[in-house]
Amino acid sequence: MKIGIIGAGNIGGNLTRRLTALGHEVSVANSRGPQTLTALAEETGAKPVTASEAAKGAQVVVVTVPLKAVPDLPTGFLDGAAEGAAVIDTGNYYPQRDGRIAAIEDGPPESRWTEQQIGHPVIKAFNGTYAQDILDRGRPQGTPDRQALPVAGDDPAAKQAVRDLIDELGFDTVDGGGLDDSWRQQPGTPVYGNRGDADAIAKALSEASPERSADFRA
Repeated sequence: MKIGIIGAGNIGGNLTRRLTALGHEVSVANSRGPQTLTALAEETGAKPVTASEAAKGAQVVVVTVPLKAVPDLPTGFLDGAAEGAAVIDTGNYYPQRDGRIAAIEDGPPESRWTEQQIGHPVIKAFNGTYAQDILDRGRPQGTPDRQALPVAGDDPAAKQAVRDLIDELGFDTVDGGGLDDSWRQQPGTPVYGNRGDADAIAKALSEASPERSADFRA
């Protein structure tokens, strides 16, 4: 599968490592240019590109940049993606890092805001996952107590594509509902950073409250 990753920090870098190891064709970009990704490219075989090029032909695009950087992504960066491409948003809103974003404070879930900024539906996943777990905690399907990740989004086909990819990485998934329900996996909620199995993750999602997420931001 052709996969584009925009952002080469902890999550983006480790997804690049695992997905190339699984045989996927990965293009990776960051804000500083492909010349700064030489070491990662040599380690993994991924192709270093600009953010404008990362999604070209990709069936899955991972946007894993600080939330404050989302509006600065190149205009039309998804135009060259494959038809029906799934776009994964791994982002979280941290006011202490991103500054106060009134549209999030007073309005939609974080990933709905990201979707509006980039003009394309997104699937929220990996936002509460420890980056090192992507490398260390994947297990074969059917392993007892296999770690599970929540996945939220409105497009059933795109969501299934993301869930299948996460399964390939070695994790179970739990359907987190539509994107308007994705607040249940934002920072400060019971599922955020939770390493539980599918039953534990489903329980954590059900126990989320908007107030707890808001308190975390305060």
